[in-house]
Parts: sequence; C-alpha cells; structure tokens
Amino acid sequence: MPRTLRITTRNAAFQQWQALLTNRTKRQRAGEFLVQGVRPISLAVEHGWTIRTLLHLDGAPRSRWAAQLREQVAADRVALAPELMSELAGKDEEPAELLAVVELPPDRLERIPVGPDLLVVVFDRPAVPGNIGTLVRSADAFGAAGLIVVGHAADPYDPKAVRASTGSLFALPVVRVPSHREVLDWAAGLRTRQVPVQLVGTDEAGEVDVAAHDLSGPTLVLIGNETRGLSAAWRQAADRMLRIPMTGAASSLNAAGAGTVVLYEAARQRSRPQPAPSPAQRASDPELPAQLR
Repeated sequence: MPRTLRITTRNAAFQQWQALLTNRTKRQRAGEFLVQGVRPISLAVEHGWTIRTLLHLDGAPRSRWAAQLREQVAADRVALAPELMSELAGKDEEPAELLAVVELPPDRLERIPVGPDLLVVVFDRPAVPGNIGTLVRSADAFGAAGLIVVGHAADPYDPKAVRASTGSLFALPVVRVPSHREVLDWAAGLRTRQVPVQLVGTDEAGEVDVAAHDLSGPTLVLIGNETRGLSAAWRQAADRMLRIPMTGAASSLNAAGAGTVVLYEAARQRSRPQPAPSPAQRASDPELPAQLR
C-alpha cells in the first residue's frame, strides 16, 4: 500500500514541491513537476503518466473524483495543511483538494508517432509559457501528432504552460530539443523512410496564403518566437513560407494564434472528401476495390 505522510510545516519536502512551481532547473534535476487542476490531473492518469506523489488536503472530506483517483493511483500520499495546499495550488480563496507530482517524460523525438498524415508543430524559441500551453491545446484539438520546442525557450512544464494546455500536455507528445539541427535530422530520417514530410513556416510576408497551400500530406508547421519570428536557419530550411490573410489594424497574430490558424487549415483540408477516381483511373488501378472499377 502507498505510504501516507502528514505535513503541517514548510519542511524540506514542501520546499521542494514549491520549487517545482518556480524553478525550472530544480524541475529538471528532480525529473518531476507539479500539476494543478482536476482535468490536467485526470488526463495525466488517463494517459499513463507516472504519478510520483499525490498531495491532498488534510482532514477535508473527499469528493468522488478525489477518492477514485486515490484508489486508482499507486503513488506516495501526503496530507498537507490547508495553508500549505493553498500555497502550492495558487488559490487564495480555498485550498485545492488534490495536487499531483508527475514524472517528466524523456525528450525523445521517437515519442512522436509517425504516420502518412503526420502533422507536427515546431515552436522556435518560445519565450512565454502560456503560448506553449495554448499551442499544445490547439495541436491536440486539430489532430497533430506532437509539438517540438526548439532552442533556448520557455519550459512546457512551467505551471502557466500546463494550465494553458488544459490537460492536452498529457495527451500530446511534447519534446524539447537544443536546436533546429535535431529536427532537421529527424525530418531527413523520415524522408529516407518514405515519409515525404514538408516544412512550412509562417510569416506576414509569406509566399502564399495558407489556404492555398496543400497541407494534407506529412507536414511540420514552423512557428517563430513571439517577438523575433523564425530564425534564419528555419527560414532557410522551410520548403515554403505561408502568410495568413488579415484585415484591420493588426499586422500580425500572436504566435500561438498563428499556429492555431495553420493547424485548423490543415485539419480542414484533411477532412475534405477525397475525389472519386476517374474512369481511366478505375480501369488502370489494380489496387482499387472491384466495386469501384
């Protein structure tokens, strides 16, 4: 049975959990991060993430959700005093019922599943954790296989990123890589495996409108830093730069907003019915089912 501890003071264990909220280096060294909220915790459990510790409110009655989760998860359990739970949950009005300390996954591109309809977002040096979380949420909603965070960037496991993802962080592989080279090598490897992946970037001065470009095949969508856009290396590597038509006074979209538009367009194109084969195609293609020839 999982052991249960009771903590009423800001001891070393509490200070470690508190540091997970504010200190990226300590998150990385410990190999874990703190998760707040019913939906994110539920999705972490549902998608098989390793829960190291469950923190719960000492002495409070448990909701059905909390009771079921505690039975389902084989993790260390800690009962925290209300004021300590409030500090970790970031809520002044009332303490959270349950928090989870979750193990960080490995940063391996192999975690991203590869198929003929591959769609992956590459976020170049994002500086704002909330933008990462928002783009993770959009990528999950529009059927992407994963999101890659490149270079010196904000942390996708920052509490602001986790909250902005509304739990999608646990449903979608998110991988951090040091530079564009790792992604380009991965894409080259996909091409040798007969996955004809294209790299498309976004820019207000792009060559073609996003809706006019074919996004139905394997695609990496390149999204630039919030203030500087895509690096020169990514611009050089891109097969095509796309623009998002806009009216009004705005000259550009927020990085997460631009990524969401491209993801939506890719999903729209991929949901269109495929055209029926022509009579000549039906007669000459032996792979077609007999009823279509």
